[in-house]
Amino acid sequence: MPELPEVETTLQGIRPHLEGRVLRGVDVREARLRWPVSEALYALKDCPVLGLKRRAKYLLIQLAEGQLLIHLGMSGTLRVVEAGTPLRKHDHVDLRLDDGKVLRFNDPRRFGTVLFQAGAADHPLLEKLGPEPLGDDFTGERLFDRSRGRKVAVKSFIMDNATVVGVGNIYAQESLFLAGIHPSRAAGRVSRERYDRLAEAIKAVLAKAIEAGGTTLRDFTRADGQPGYFAQSLRVYGRAGQPCIQCKTVLKADRHGQRSTSYCPQCQR
Repeated sequence: MPELPEVETTLQGIRPHLEGRVLRGVDVREARLRWPVSEALYALKDCPVLGLKRRAKYLLIQLAEGQLLIHLGMSGTLRVVEAGTPLRKHDHVDLRLDDGKVLRFNDPRRFGTVLFQAGAADHPLLEKLGPEPLGDDFTGERLFDRSRGRKVAVKSFIMDNATVVGVGNIYAQESLFLAGIHPSRAAGRVSRERYDRLAEAIKAVLAKAIEAGGTTLRDFTRADGQPGYFAQSLRVYGRAGQPCIQCKTVLKADRHGQRSTSYCPQCQR
């Protein structure tokens, strides 16, 4: 599943092609996505594109009439192509621009979505999200305060979008390793000092992944069609049974929320 760095990389890839353009119309070939394509989408015509931004894993295209929300789901991708480019299988939605180009949404598994929210209010999907991990309001103090009395594993705690958005499976494992925290430790049993380290680790890991273009996953390529390269720098994710890069102890794996979690039993406590 594309995580926050992959979504941010996609945003950076498509932004120059959309900002300042006019959305001439929308073509929907498959409306049965994770949530059905918004009916209002069909009526959009000649709408100036005011800007693009990201909130958690949602791409937001701001129009004078409201905003488009795009979520890539597990296998979604966006490409900017010339109008008339032959369709590929699973090309579900086209946003037609005034320069003859098209923003094309492809999603084999159909767990992504394209929605429209009229007006200036946030979409209900965005209302209860926690802070952005790279923002100034995401701190170790916030993690510490929200974790008091919580028995849930710290890995699951930081993957909760109400705690902080966009820290998915890969980057949670990498951040916990960098901070030296065992992923199964109860969130309420992590000290303030260690949460300070964890917050900084999350920021560092995500910033490095964005700079590298995201993590190479089976289903993800960047908007320019090239894979990301952060996977070459992974320290624990997917490496259970291999030696730790720091202490050479064999990495182990547990499961949290139905997902495998690799960690070092020596370096992470």
